[in-house]
Amino acid sequence: MEESIKVVIIDRYHLFREGVKLILETNSSFDIIAESDKYDVLEQASSLFNLDVLLLDINIFMENMKDVKQLIEEHDMKVIVLADKGEESFVTEAIKVGVHGFLFKEMDKNSFIHAIRSVKSGEMYIHPEATRSLIEEYQKLLDGDTEEEFKRPRHLYTKRECEILQLLTDGQSNRKISETLGISEKTVKNHVSSLFKKMQVNDRTQAVVKAIRNDWVQL
Repeated sequence: MEESIKVVIIDRYHLFREGVKLILETNSSFDIIAESDKYDVLEQASSLFNLDVLLLDINIFMENMKDVKQLIEEHDMKVIVLADKGEESFVTEAIKVGVHGFLFKEMDKNSFIHAIRSVKSGEMYIHPEATRSLIEEYQKLLDGDTEEEFKRPRHLYTKRECEILQLLTDGQSNRKISETLGISEKTVKNHVSSLFKKMQVNDRTQAVVKAIRNDWVQL
């Protein structure tokens, strides 16, 4: 039998914590170790349990960034920041600290559960609506010479993979990419899988960030 995912919930609002707890406890995959509105609950919980995932309110995260960074570096614990829509600009700070996920509290429960499982399995999960903010931040880091042509990585990837990488950066889903390129969705999935393997990434967010850092796509 698969081991349950041990979770700690830290959020300002009791009602929200209770809602998350109820959603997760109805699924045998999760074990809620502790829940609180105070970050220091970890001092007690960490000494008693081998925790897997910390669900952390964005405001409490911002108040304790240094401690969160230390927690990630010294313990094998995944940290997911929970934000409200409109707070997506904080995603860059979260990524810099090293968090493994950035989710919106407004997302549906199935996507929420899927995101936690993905993070536990070693993937990074950034809500699609927060990805644009991340891209804009990296865009600011690029050289100011807007006339410079971006560099297609065709020495590494096929022409079709380069096209798909650009469309991923544009935020297109597999279905939309298949419509744009006039190929089947299954073919798109095969190209995406091959692209991720070559790039040595696990998901779209990591692929987009790597592409932007190397000036492989147009923003």
